[in-house]
Amino acid sequence: MEPHLTEWLNLAIRWAHMIVGIAWIGASFYFVWLENNLNRVNPKTGLSGDLWAIHGGGIYHLEKYKLAPPTMPENLHWFKWEAYFTWITGVGLLGVVYYLNAEIYLIAPGSGLDATTAIAIGIGSLVVGWFIYDLLCDSPLGKTPLLLGIVLFVGLVGAAYGLSQVFSGRGAYIHVGAIIGTIMVGNVFRVIMPAQRNLVKAIEENREPAPALPAKGLLRSRHNNYLTLPVLFIMISNHFPSTYGSEYNWLILAALAVFSILVRHYFNTRHGSQKFAWTIPVAALGMITLAFVTSPTTIKSMPTPVASHSSVDGAAAGKSAAASKSSTSEPVQENAAAISDENRVSFAQINPVIQERCTVCHSSTPTHAAFATAPGGVILDTPNDIKINVPRIMAQSVQTKVMPLGNLTQMTDEERSLIGTWVEQGAVIQ
Repeated sequence: MEPHLTEWLNLAIRWAHMIVGIAWIGASFYFVWLENNLNRVNPKTGLSGDLWAIHGGGIYHLEKYKLAPPTMPENLHWFKWEAYFTWITGVGLLGVVYYLNAEIYLIAPGSGLDATTAIAIGIGSLVVGWFIYDLLCDSPLGKTPLLLGIVLFVGLVGAAYGLSQVFSGRGAYIHVGAIIGTIMVGNVFRVIMPAQRNLVKAIEENREPAPALPAKGLLRSRHNNYLTLPVLFIMISNHFPSTYGSEYNWLILAALAVFSILVRHYFNTRHGSQKFAWTIPVAALGMITLAFVTSPTTIKSMPTPVASHSSVDGAAAGKSAAASKSSTSEPVQENAAAISDENRVSFAQINPVIQERCTVCHSSTPTHAAFATAPGGVILDTPNDIKINVPRIMAQSVQTKVMPLGNLTQMTDEERSLIGTWVEQGAVIQ
């Protein structure tokens, strides 16, 4: 598909996904808050509680019935389409971004997978993930919610690990999110909505509703509630290569999911007591610790690079040029002054690497067929462009190695080390 059309299709679906996702998650958060804040002291006959609220210049009075009003209302709103369209647009976005460009965004460099196989694994993970989840919930484990939750969490961590072995970090993360999203919408479609239909039908027929379905619906609704924050993180994770680009990306995702669940649990329970207030500082400390333990290895610990790339055929000449300029160039870092000319990596050495490995996409006129414009607006055509983007180059090409995307230009570890040493020495471009 023509890159310009792909970009606008991506935008349209992503925008729709965001809108309906906000509607679904917003409704979910609101009803949890509503349930937790009902006044249950001496409720009126037939009510389990009520709530007075003010918003937008108006005062509202909301009532919750123990079962149903004496007569069913003519218009009863069902919250379902928000969930369905979130999943539909999410799958559409998965296809446009990751399946149309599987070699770039989905497949892990060196995995040996072809696009068809990778896509089959991706789609299969959603189907298999739902059926395993559904079977576990309907098994005897369903009678022990805490144990079931632990088993489900371990299963999702296992999926993250397995997918990270064949997919790129971004591809693995987004598929774990898609598995969770499929579970959540499956819960709405297959369990929660049927339970609610059964309840309404039983009330209309003046009979007791079957107790099993509401109980299942409550369990699945609780799962959806706790899965929301991990999914939200996955939706924004592609902006943070220090997470998905890490060697232990699956473990980082597991840790962030735990912190999210702790935070969600506090907000679910704080109306009754503050006994879970400790989860907030624990989650905050966990985030700080995670930021510390995932910090990239310092460049000083890297071996001295050897410029072996064919395009850097002027390595020796570059060193000679750097030597001739060293008396007039002023390094931007103090430690650069202590580096001998023999060991200095010059701009003449790293520029050919960047031009061949990076500007295929990151140029004012990209030559890769998948891009009409430079991804993220990052352009590396000129020395000044490169200087401005040194922190990005360092973080994504050297420390996390998530760039080039899918390593489609075959950047070598020696070239990454060469760029890293140049940055450590002051990123001098003269």
